[in-house]
Amino acid sequence: MESKASFKEELMATAKAIARPGFGILAADESTGTIGKRFDGISVENTESNRRSYRELLFTSPDIEKHISGVIMFEETLDQETKDGKNFVEYLKGKNIITGIKVDKGVVIIGGTEDETATQGLDGLADRCAEYYKKGARFAKWRSVLKIDTKTGAPSECAILENAHGLARYASICQDNGLVPIVEPEVLCDGTHTIEQCADASERVYAGVVKALQDYHVFLEGALLKPNMITPGKECTEKATAGEIAFYTVRTLSRTIPAAIPGVHFLSGGQSEEEASQNLNAMAKLEGVPKPWYLSFSYGRALQASCLKAWLGKEENVEAAQKVFMERAKGNSDATVGKYEGGGSTSDLYVKKYVY
Repeated sequence: MESKASFKEELMATAKAIARPGFGILAADESTGTIGKRFDGISVENTESNRRSYRELLFTSPDIEKHISGVIMFEETLDQETKDGKNFVEYLKGKNIITGIKVDKGVVIIGGTEDETATQGLDGLADRCAEYYKKGARFAKWRSVLKIDTKTGAPSECAILENAHGLARYASICQDNGLVPIVEPEVLCDGTHTIEQCADASERVYAGVVKALQDYHVFLEGALLKPNMITPGKECTEKATAGEIAFYTVRTLSRTIPAAIPGVHFLSGGQSEEEASQNLNAMAKLEGVPKPWYLSFSYGRALQASCLKAWLGKEENVEAAQKVFMERAKGNSDATVGKYEGGGSTSDLYVKKYVY
């Protein structure tokens, strides 16, 4: 097997191509079960055919290549085709959009903790990554999930170390096989914690992750980060403005994340479409805090929620649904450069203990 040194230039080029100004990532990597829940909300049967049709709707949206630089897929989607018989990976490649793949296998409870979790999937990962590379994927995603609990002290040092280890091992294995790893340490927004408590917990998590990345000699210039934004817990009575979220988020990153990592692509974490865009826009406009990385988006629900409602599983609604999707893609593209003018849905997209 080739080592990451063999792929060094390619990894760096891929990371830079994804993290280029004005572009972001479409997270279309919902598992079969999770997309089934989304389909339930619009009364669409969760079949392979409907999943393929929906992903085709997204990928073939007119002008998607003007705002989206990468698409994260679920394993099933990697082998699917457009109705004209064009493989999705090849279709997107023709639009200068890079394909990524979700490689983790979900979370399990860490014994001896207060229901804190670790992510599975390291077994056989090298072989899977090599196969994904052959199929045209050039980056990957692995999500670790940590919670804040002010009563138990979560995230515990045990959970931080275990998840940091998993992310670092995953990142190293990906790079050995030519895939740029998206490192996703998500600190959940469940709970009553304040924005300051979220910042403190996230700093501890990110610092632990970065140390593990260094320990495992991960090539930082060929990796990307997908963190949570720093927000109050969903049940916190003290709400925060977009400006406050932007300040605490960038400050937390500046204290922990090396400048060598080219792109930080935030997850939306249950924010409404409008909140996700406004908070990203506020970060782009923020002054006085170091921002050596490109700050962008890797949204799932915050790009797709209104699109799903417009589609409803009906062929005659495809054009209208694509229009709605592209409005969100353009809006978030504008937000990366501080030019977002509003207009997204304010419907709540929060799902407690979100696992997919």
